[in-house]
Amino acid sequence: MATFVVVHGAWSAGWAWKNMRPLLRERGHELFTPTHTGLGERSHLARPDIDLEVHIADVLGVLRFEDLHDVVLVGHSYGGMVATGVADRVAERIAHLVYLDAFVPRDGQSLADLTGAAAHARVLAAAREHGDGWRVPPNPMPPDTSADDLAWATPLRMMQPLKTFEQKLRLTGAVERLSRSYIYCTRPGPGDVFRQFTNRARSEPGWSYFELDASHNPHITMPDTLAALLDGIATGRRP
Repeated sequence: MATFVVVHGAWSAGWAWKNMRPLLRERGHELFTPTHTGLGERSHLARPDIDLEVHIADVLGVLRFEDLHDVVLVGHSYGGMVATGVADRVAERIAHLVYLDAFVPRDGQSLADLTGAAAHARVLAAAREHGDGWRVPPNPMPPDTSADDLAWATPLRMMQPLKTFEQKLRLTGAVERLSRSYIYCTRPGPGDVFRQFTNRARSEPGWSYFELDASHNPHITMPDTLAALLDGIATGRRP
């Protein structure tokens, strides 16, 4: 049995992974899906000073208070920023780090650095126009998301605190010594921001690389396929 801890993406929360819970549990695994401060059921805690470090602290708290070790830490999308910080600080608790169509920062980088100046300018404009200057409205969900899933998920997606995109992550280098996997979803959105990390996963030591014929949210659009892949990564029975 593996213990999975999911670090969810921007605008999302633990609720987005509810379809994955029975699929991983029936394979004998345990799944924790904590929600970041200011999002989901914790949206009432939203405030302008929430930054990347607050979300890292959220996940560190789960690992500490649940006394979790040998964790398979899964970072999805923006969650790759958070998961990298978590893994770097408590590498001794992490058995394997999985990036699911996620950002893979190096020391001193922010998400804004990885998306580029033009994309971040659009984020700033959206925050000014629709988020009181400190919250970023959600991006559209992938076009292959079913009507039922859109009806379920859209009302639950909350604005993201802007500082979580702008704070630069400080790393000690411990995360670089962990076993890591990258899962690239081959139906990218505009700009294909995650392709930049595939070369790193394919060329640097310590990585395994996988592709899914999926859009950006396979935990919603194809949970069975994703569950099988995560099970294989955790158990060594690679698909």
